[in-house]
Amino acid sequence: MATYDLEEQEQLDELKTWWKMYGNLVTAILVAVALAAVAWQGWNWWQRDQAVQASAVFSGLQTAATQRDARRARELAGELIDKYSSTAYAGMGALLAARVQVDAGDAKNARVQLTWAADNAKDPGLRDLARLRLAAVMLDEKAYDEAMKQLAAEPAAGFSPRFAELRGDVFAAQGKTAEARTAYDAALTKFDALVKDDEARQRGGYREVVQTKRDSLGAAK
Repeated sequence: MATYDLEEQEQLDELKTWWKMYGNLVTAILVAVALAAVAWQGWNWWQRDQAVQASAVFSGLQTAATQRDARRARELAGELIDKYSSTAYAGMGALLAARVQVDAGDAKNARVQLTWAADNAKDPGLRDLARLRLAAVMLDEKAYDEAMKQLAAEPAAGFSPRFAELRGDVFAAQGKTAEARTAYDAALTKFDALVKDDEARQRGGYREVVQTKRDSLGAAK
């Protein structure tokens, strides 16, 4: 029994020695882990809270869009960008507000909203859509070089036919027939690569629209 007690005492002494050497480090690590867990939970709570509040603002923006209230839509989109830019609602709000501004004939404010979305929207698809719509607004304003800059970077595959088509529209507006023809051909090729079902192509009607634009330019010389 005495031997067992002696062995226990030796183990306790070793533990005390080890704790003196590493106790502060272990404590610091445990505290850091605890703080990180608390911070992570706090961050998740903050994100959820931001999303809930942004959702309410976006709902108001949808109502303003339905009512064609351009001023109110612009204000609510600004609130989403200023207060909730970390949420997906900010990008969606900017796109929706821009559409309302375009319908109201306010291309200037539409460009502001679309530019923000193209640069800052959380979802890559929203950024591509914003660039596409921004280029369309610039085309309407005859800002051809600016429009082409928005269309320069290749988008996600789902947007590639529309980007190529709009490049064709810009070239056609500039009287660059050969370049426009090439762009429309690219749009048709990209669309066919995406939609392999002939019936779906015909039902959608998109291919026919692009083909009509392409045919209006005549045959290549």
